[in-house]
Amino acid sequence: MKIPESVKPAIWGMVCGGIATMVIGFSWGGWITTGTAGQMEKASAKDAVILAFTPLCVAQAEPQLDKLAELKELSSWKYNDFVAEAGWVDNVSEQYRSDVAGVCASTLIEGMKVG
Repeated sequence: MKIPESVKPAIWGMVCGGIATMVIGFSWGGWITTGTAGQMEKASAKDAVILAFTPLCVAQAEPQLDKLAELKELSSWKYNDFVAEAGWVDNVSEQYRSDVAGVCASTLIEGMKVG
């Protein structure tokens, strides 16, 4: 089949326009693939769980002033273990325990700086 010469520029325009649309859409337009959307969903769900359990951890820690003083003296890389050993994150699933402990410890330390 022979394509008429007058139609070839229109076909090339459609092909280049389609490619340009995809490049612009994915780089500047905010388009994402299904895989990226799935990863973002998992990260968002994890963040929601961490934020939901952090106040519970803080509430369990607040009455234990002696342990809070110990926490304040530790270096930040020991926070997670300290909070877990204190039992403040026992009600959290093992999958999220370390993350909740870290955010909880940071929240407690920030609260002690203010108060």
